[in-house]
Amino acid sequence: MAKITAAEVNKLRKTTGAGMMDCKKALVEADGDFDKAIEILRKKGQKVAANRADRESSEGAAIAKVNADHTHGVVISLNCETDFVAKNDSFVALANELAELAMGYDSKDAFLSADFNGMSVQDKLIEQTGVIGEKIEIGGFETLSAPFVGSYIHAGNKIAVLTGLSAAVDGAEDVAKDVAMQAAAMNPVALNEEGVDQSVIDKEVEIAKDQLRQEGKPEAMLDNIAKGKIKRFFKDNTLVNQDFIKDSKQSVAQYVKSAGDGLEVTGFKRVALG
Repeated sequence: MAKITAAEVNKLRKTTGAGMMDCKKALVEADGDFDKAIEILRKKGQKVAANRADRESSEGAAIAKVNADHTHGVVISLNCETDFVAKNDSFVALANELAELAMGYDSKDAFLSADFNGMSVQDKLIEQTGVIGEKIEIGGFETLSAPFVGSYIHAGNKIAVLTGLSAAVDGAEDVAKDVAMQAAAMNPVALNEEGVDQSVIDKEVEIAKDQLRQEGKPEAMLDNIAKGKIKRFFKDNTLVNQDFIKDSKQSVAQYVKSAGDGLEVTGFKRVALG
């Protein structure tokens, strides 16, 4: 049987993130073969992943990253089962590493197939499931491109947001962050009226009409009153029309425009845990 050195165990630990004892056992089982030991740890992860496939992974870390020239960003969540794991420094570090890698991909499927230190992202998640003993997966995956892209990560990595602006004006980073904070706090359903799905509007109209009928309003008046309620729905639930949380006397659109003539919010992406 091959002699397993501490240096070999440490190398395997750094490569896989597995615990020291798990690494030593894998190397012993592999008779010192490093690549075979990695496969043994991966198979352990697959077994754990299969056993925990039906578990809820509503905890984790939501991370937003923006490129150097602020024209493109990505926001992902690395999900796990418990808050204890989500707060672990190594877990958050892994989430940040994965988010950096995700900058180069436009879809979740392509990202999961990407190379991460010699293995695919999907294989890394399976491996970490074995290491940690919890279901680990990529939850949210969103990208955004614009003339200027900013970001915000809420305390505790529970919510991460990207926002796009129509121009890279002076102070754009602060404006984009303010708008991202707004989206994090107020969870708008869309950027503006045009972005709201017709099915959502139809549902809100029906709810409004049902409420009005219960109040005894005449049927002939329902359409006009419902239109007013939908207008209020747009104001409360679309990002640019919401009251700006730092100054409720103006809308988000008005705040952004004040930072630069004609400046607009072009889009946002929000990923939240739970």
